[in-house]
Amino acid sequence: MSLWIDKYRPKELSKLDYHTEQAQHLKQLVDGGDFPHLLVTGPSGAGKKTRVVALLRQLYGPGTEKLRIEHQSVLTASKKKLEISTVASNYHLEVNPSDVGIHDRVVVQELIKTLASSHQLDTVGQRDFKVVVIVEADKLTKDAQHGLRRTMEKYMSTCRIILCANSTSKVIPAIRSRCLVVRVPAPTNEQIVSILQNICKKESLNLPIQLAEKIAVKSRRNLRRAILMCEACKVESYPFSSTQEVSLPDWEVFLRTTANMIVSEQSPNRLFEVRGRLYELLSHCVPTNAIFQGLLRELIQNVDGELKAEVTRLAAYHEHRLNLGSKAIYHLEAFVASFMALYKKFLEENMADMF
Repeated sequence: MSLWIDKYRPKELSKLDYHTEQAQHLKQLVDGGDFPHLLVTGPSGAGKKTRVVALLRQLYGPGTEKLRIEHQSVLTASKKKLEISTVASNYHLEVNPSDVGIHDRVVVQELIKTLASSHQLDTVGQRDFKVVVIVEADKLTKDAQHGLRRTMEKYMSTCRIILCANSTSKVIPAIRSRCLVVRVPAPTNEQIVSILQNICKKESLNLPIQLAEKIAVKSRRNLRRAILMCEACKVESYPFSSTQEVSLPDWEVFLRTTANMIVSEQSPNRLFEVRGRLYELLSHCVPTNAIFQGLLRELIQNVDGELKAEVTRLAAYHEHRLNLGSKAIYHLEAFVASFMALYKKFLEENMADMF
């Protein structure tokens, strides 16, 4: 039994539930014949991957759904052997090079070279190129992106690249200039409500509009998250109730408790406790940008209006430094320590004014 998120994922461009005009443009792009490299961007849960899968089906037909997981071995210049898993069909290859860290350049170049070196058997009935889908392209190192730029030019005749990224700001201009950028905005709350009700209708469930709206708000316009929340509500309690509580993921509850601990006490001992909780989140593969955003959101709700701008500036500063560095815990802890110092000073000044 599959999750709703997989069971009801549209497989064709014509069946997409929102941004239908954009889907029509993508269909025209495929039918036009001159298919370029693509850079598909948008926030998490906006539907980037769904559109890429539908686009591949439009290009090659149902053969793209016959997937196999392959384990590729790549040798670095220093003879280090890297293992990476890819998802492939006869027409495309999907890879996340950021899984191998700083060696992503070698992985990108070798995999594209291997795929592009073999031509399609039936170039009359099929396209004369294959497609490489690179997930989380904005997490590629600058070295890997410059290597990708050269590889894109070299194998243009037999290979097309589709890059998926949350933001174009971390993609170098040389890559952006060689791709057609497709921006996928997050769905509106009204669109999420409509999709949730359609899914529940197909499942023969009655979803109250009030509960659907509550799920849409709590999902923060992330459709994947909204569908998972709706299915979790069904598992917890059915029939649905308009007053039913929508439970948050455990890591978000844990993060909220951590933020409350930071606000309630500012001391070296409390910082040490918070560090352990941050390690706990990182060890469970919670993305660092999600931790930063969650901490900032919770801290801002608990501080005085005077501090909100300065706390946001601190979060932006430390997140920027995180993107330049490599050890996430250093920058997360530095942000917490900076907040503690700022908040303690604010409290002391207020106490002094009272007396």
